[in-house]
Amino acid sequence: MNDTSHITFLQDLAVVMIAAAVVTLLFHIIRQPVVLGYLLAGLIIGPHTPPFPLIHDEHSIRTLSELGLILLMFSLGMHFSLRQLKRVGATAAIAAVLEILLMFWVGYEVGRFFGWRTMDSIFLGAMLSISSTTIIVKALGDLGKSKAKFAQIIFGILIIEDLLAIAMIALLSGVATTGELAAGEILRTTGRITIFLSVALVLGLIAVPPLLRVVGKYKSDEMLLITVLGLCFGVALLAVKLGYSVALGAFVIGTIVGEAREIGKIKLLTEPVRDMFSAIFFVAIGMMIDPKLLAEHWLPIVILTVAVVVGKVLTCSFGTFIAGHDTRTSLRVGMGLAQIGEFSFIIASLGLSLKVTSDFLYPIAVTVSAITTLFTPYLIQSADGMVAWFDRVAPKSFVAYLELYSRWVERIRGARSKPGRKLLWKWFGQMALNVAIVTGIFIAAAYAPPFIENWLPNLPQWLGGAKSLAWLGASVLGLPGVIAILRKLQAFALLLAEMSVNPNRAGKNAAAIRGIISRTVFITGIIVLGLWVLVVSSPFLTSLTALSVLLVIIGIVAGLFWRFFISIHAKAQVALRESLAENPPPSAHELPLPHVLKGAELEIVTLPPNCAAAGKLIRELALRTQTGASIVGIERPDATIINPSPEEELHSGDQLFLLGTREQLEAARASLCGEKTL
Repeated sequence: MNDTSHITFLQDLAVVMIAAAVVTLLFHIIRQPVVLGYLLAGLIIGPHTPPFPLIHDEHSIRTLSELGLILLMFSLGMHFSLRQLKRVGATAAIAAVLEILLMFWVGYEVGRFFGWRTMDSIFLGAMLSISSTTIIVKALGDLGKSKAKFAQIIFGILIIEDLLAIAMIALLSGVATTGELAAGEILRTTGRITIFLSVALVLGLIAVPPLLRVVGKYKSDEMLLITVLGLCFGVALLAVKLGYSVALGAFVIGTIVGEAREIGKIKLLTEPVRDMFSAIFFVAIGMMIDPKLLAEHWLPIVILTVAVVVGKVLTCSFGTFIAGHDTRTSLRVGMGLAQIGEFSFIIASLGLSLKVTSDFLYPIAVTVSAITTLFTPYLIQSADGMVAWFDRVAPKSFVAYLELYSRWVERIRGARSKPGRKLLWKWFGQMALNVAIVTGIFIAAAYAPPFIENWLPNLPQWLGGAKSLAWLGASVLGLPGVIAILRKLQAFALLLAEMSVNPNRAGKNAAAIRGIISRTVFITGIIVLGLWVLVVSSPFLTSLTALSVLLVIIGIVAGLFWRFFISIHAKAQVALRESLAENPPPSAHELPLPHVLKGAELEIVTLPPNCAAAGKLIRELALRTQTGASIVGIERPDATIINPSPEEELHSGDQLFLLGTREQLEAARASLCGEKTL
């Protein structure tokens, strides 16, 4: 019996490896990603393909595929450089976050549109949100574009995505155990995964690189390979024992090993082992594809394929462009990331193993991945033609505006010591704090629906019932924070525009250029804020109809009580400042800053020599009382003062940041020696 089992296993392994070898050769000849060939090979030899199955012991093959998963994640971890993470900058972070937020929301909404269960929709959103590192790196290498500027940006985005994907896998594991998206479980899971990653990385970075350094001194490839594989499987097993996935453990130890001096040698030694078991992993995935099931769900496959390509091209291109790159580079980045791959398979496998997703979801995800993988080389190659087409059909003024924006961001990026930089960071921190508060309100509201159903059992279900009422309540409570974000964002955009435009160069167009820049920053911030609110609102919203009705209600409430919400937030802010203040409060005769920023502008005025204001305290000038304008910052060669106190003395040569309406600023300039703006 044992001999028969061994022969059966050997036969199955031979079939898998022969099929993998054939497709590797074939797809290399036709210049297609070999991963797609492995999936096709699995479909051909799988149990769902007539006339008879070629694999007799699927369980053994799936066990080997688990080894492939571990080695694949270990290899991805080794390419995830902690040092490179510091260098990827804002471009990768902006594009990756925008892509994941939008694609997660798109996947969730598509699942709800087709009437799938909540957990199916959540896992689908996660599957669509992460691009394939393996497929993209392979495609760029085959096309000879790995050293191009856009390729380096893509690699940075993939690093951020891989990090977020690992956190997402751990989070989904915890959420799946409860069968629902509970806020408390999310917080607990996030806390546990943060502790696990922190401890593992710290201890690993302390112990593993020195260990590998000692092993490397023996100049034995066999000893180094066995040591590395022992670490790989040992940490993967540890992760499972602690309640996490083998993928997480393998990725973490791969990241740690990637910081060792011997990483070049380790990659060479582990690549053959990884390639063998990774081939088994992808072939095993292909074996799970049921053509009948795909024919039954052809419409979701088509819609999801279009959503992945269009959504990722738009979000990644937009994020790259917002970070200051030209349209050609931005579009090449977006078209290079328009697919899903190994992380989607891992997330789909996780759902099946935990028995929280439906059987049809896995083959759908694999099929969408296969189709988008097939498109990847063509999308990358056609990016330049797409840019040329866009430049031809788009209005010339719009194209010129895009170029102007790119140059402006380059100037901002290079302005290391520009006046107002600290003020920008302060405002950004205030906006981030308000975003965190609004997010916390929505998370807390996730506990409300069961109580609402007990109190109000007859709520209309077409409007979403208790969930929609909870969302409405959270939105009303969060409105003061949202309004504060919008007002601060407007001031942020005005200051950025002021900093970035040199009136000596722009001439009479300076005001118009500042207006364009400030509106662009403001609108972009609104889009990002809206996407985030949609993401944190996803567990509440049951349909587009409910969302539309609730948005109308919130719009009416915001319009009617706008000033009231501003007042509420201002009082809370004053109370917080008084609690944390170290300086004495301002004099009673001084008026508070205007609480409405509409129409306000920011202007920089330099105090000339022999100016009457020089040598006086701010309170002695009574500038706000007499003109309505306020001094919100002072820039000196040796210091930058944000929100100066009334006791601050002004000096000749000080650059004063004045905030007020156009009329107030003109009066303030006349009061301050009549100095012209920069």
